[in-house]
Amino acid sequence: MKWRLTGRYLLSIVLVVVLIIFINLILGIALLTAQIAFDVPIFQNREISPEQFTRNFQQEMITLDQNVAISETGQKKLAKKNAWIQILDENGKEVYSFGAPVNRKQKYIPAEIVQMYKYKEVDEKTVVYVGEKEQNDRRYSYLIGIENRNIERQFISYNIQDIIRVFKIGMVILLIDILIALLIGYLFSKRLTQPLHTLIDGIKKLANHEFNHHTESRGLYKNVFYNLNHLADQLKLSEKERKKLDLMKEEWIANISHDIKTPLSSIQGYAEMIKDPEYDFSPEEVREYAGIIEAKSLYIKEVMEDLNLSTRLKNKELTLNKKEVNIVALLRKIVIDLLNDPKYANRDIQFHVNEENIMAEVDEILFRRAINNLILNAIVHNNDQVKVEVSIEMKEQTHILIKDDGKGIKEKELERIFDRYYRGTNTGAAHKGSGLGMAIAHDIIKAHDGQITIQSEIGCGTSIEIQI
Repeated sequence: MKWRLTGRYLLSIVLVVVLIIFINLILGIALLTAQIAFDVPIFQNREISPEQFTRNFQQEMITLDQNVAISETGQKKLAKKNAWIQILDENGKEVYSFGAPVNRKQKYIPAEIVQMYKYKEVDEKTVVYVGEKEQNDRRYSYLIGIENRNIERQFISYNIQDIIRVFKIGMVILLIDILIALLIGYLFSKRLTQPLHTLIDGIKKLANHEFNHHTESRGLYKNVFYNLNHLADQLKLSEKERKKLDLMKEEWIANISHDIKTPLSSIQGYAEMIKDPEYDFSPEEVREYAGIIEAKSLYIKEVMEDLNLSTRLKNKELTLNKKEVNIVALLRKIVIDLLNDPKYANRDIQFHVNEENIMAEVDEILFRRAINNLILNAIVHNNDQVKVEVSIEMKEQTHILIKDDGKGIKEKELERIFDRYYRGTNTGAAHKGSGLGMAIAHDIIKAHDGQITIQSEIGCGTSIEIQI
């Protein structure tokens, strides 16, 4: 795996270099073709070379009264080129000149012409070119000297064997360069890909739930390794929370199974007694047993409704039927209904309000369920002498406060009081059920875009505030 990754990286570098060379080659050929086809000066200026200028200049030579000269156009071309001309006859004697140096020779032998052509015999800034023209059965030679420091002419002699030898040496050097480039590319690729191997190993460890693995954050991939370590820490915390939630869920399932099993046993027992022909129950006894069966059935029904409602709230599948409601009247009715319940008739539940009309858009059934759950939680988790106060007032938002002077809740339990499946240590035989009451109340308030907060102190009581 490591060699494969390094090889791919090295191959990608080589392919990029080859691709760039190939593109440059195609571009060069295209530009050269465009220059030839459209006469566009891409690689060289439009101005012709000095050799071409010298060859074409014979067209500017004219004959006047059996004497040779140059045209006026030719004179302008020479002036523009910063050049001079000497025209020689067959014997090398000057028959015409234009702009030539004062100290020039008047007659040249062939060796001198060759010498002047091959080397700078005039001065260091003048290059001399030689041409000839046949005119009126006579052959003329002409020397054109161009004064331009930028023009250089070199004559090179070479041996083909030396060129082949240089080519062979160049190929060897090229091969050595390629090997060196591959070696450097390999070392460079390995240095860059080595952290990737560590990164891949780290990801594999995370995939295998090995969250204690940490890699030192340094080098080019410092931020990557830092975030990988941070991810490992977060996954470790998530795994810890998941295990804790699974344990809570298992305990909750065991508790609720026991809570449901108990009323089911009662229902089954009384039903079997009524069914058994050996027993002769009076009508009053039958009604009593039927009442017990009904009460146990209603208890199981409430538990199942809690499960269904909690699931729908969690999955956001519940559509709220909101309408304008007087929250004061709604809370007062909840308190009165609880006090009218024989189980809570002796409890101290007080209701405080400063104004009688506080309107809000709520789902009346669900909101009633949430407030009822919170008040019942304050009643059943405390002793019979607990005082529960329910108050409401209008500020920037509607504030509802449910406060008791009971046992209070421990801090570690307070953090999970609204979690599903959580049952506090205060829960006893007097309060059995789904264990979802507080979670349902919390989710209903959140579904109304409200806020719910809880504060508690051991021995002093608990207060729950709702803003909606």
